[in-house]
Amino acid sequence: MPVVALIVAAGRGSRAGEGLPKQYRSLAGTPMLTRTLAAFLSHPEIDQVVVVIHPDDRALYEQSIAEVGLSESQRLLPPAYGGETRQDSVRLGLETLAATADVVVLVHDAARPFVTPDLIERAIAAGRQGAAVPGIPVTDTIKVVDPQGAVVSTPDRTALRAVQTPQAFPYAMLSEAHRKAAAVELHGFTDDGALAEWAGLPVRVFDGDPGNIKLTHPVDFSAAERRLKGVSMAYLTRLGTGFDVHAFAEGDHVWLGGIRVPHDRGVLAHSDGDVILHALTDAILGALADGDIGTHFPPSDPQWRGASSDRFLAHAVELVRQRGGIVDHLDTTLLCEKPRLGPHREAMRQRIAEIAGLRVDQVSLKATTTEKLGFTGRSEGIAAQAAATIRLPEVPA
Repeated sequence: MPVVALIVAAGRGSRAGEGLPKQYRSLAGTPMLTRTLAAFLSHPEIDQVVVVIHPDDRALYEQSIAEVGLSESQRLLPPAYGGETRQDSVRLGLETLAATADVVVLVHDAARPFVTPDLIERAIAAGRQGAAVPGIPVTDTIKVVDPQGAVVSTPDRTALRAVQTPQAFPYAMLSEAHRKAAAVELHGFTDDGALAEWAGLPVRVFDGDPGNIKLTHPVDFSAAERRLKGVSMAYLTRLGTGFDVHAFAEGDHVWLGGIRVPHDRGVLAHSDGDVILHALTDAILGALADGDIGTHFPPSDPQWRGASSDRFLAHAVELVRQRGGIVDHLDTTLLCEKPRLGPHREAMRQRIAEIAGLRVDQVSLKATTTEKLGFTGRSEGIAAQAAATIRLPEVPA
């Protein structure tokens, strides 16, 4: 059963920053597309390879394949030109093949240059049985949210997989699925496994490879350079602090640590007034040196009136992850006479861990009174101070 690899390289890669389209950028002196192509052209079970490129990139493509002699490979077919979306590009690439039902097609993103021979072999074996995609277990807690950012559900992550490429299909099966989607003008599929599911095809998941990363953001390229040079990623530890206070007002509850706590007072606040989550958000933003909660969520903006503060904390954590960082620990001290923290402490720790995608043992929560001193001692308001420890990739000077 012949095997054809279709490499998708028609995107612009805008999230990778300014400069060349990311598939043509240099990684340790070699264009990324060249590295990806070499992985497939060197595999003994790959019969042909075709690259789908942007019409404006022909010169960049020719340079990439000529740089290390890939253009001399008899298995490398002339490039196909892509369309406006990834889905369009795959369909157009398939149309240039004019293959038969007995061919297995591996669809792979050019931005995954670390694909291994073992993963390619697993993909081929799976594709000979039908539609199949590589996947790795999900380690972060996943939230389903509505358009306003409110949590709708929390799926069981043991049943979730993060899907990669190469994805494998019998040619006729995948080609027909693409034709059906194009006929009804559906163009939003970001991977071929999802399109196959839409077309009613059974899709299996085989073991992916955690090292088969997709290079999307600038920090991904820095990490890839270090990996190719045999240098482990170095991280810098940063500590940020945060403080928040709200005056008591009429009401029957307060929000603390993402939990609604019954109380004989409420708080004056533009959002829900959760001092714990506000302080933690500022602590993380402080560690990032990225302003404060008011910078990201201005009180003058009516869309944040009454907003749930879990959105603020989740946003700050996502900023860390976008920079390739890790949140190690969150620590908060609540300052008030009432309400008492004890009965709600563990529920708050669990909720904070869920919002931040952490283990509960990475969340510390304490409380203290101020011995009847100050505004908290007079029960005029409530306050919290927080610290966040994060790690960010070390960027060479």
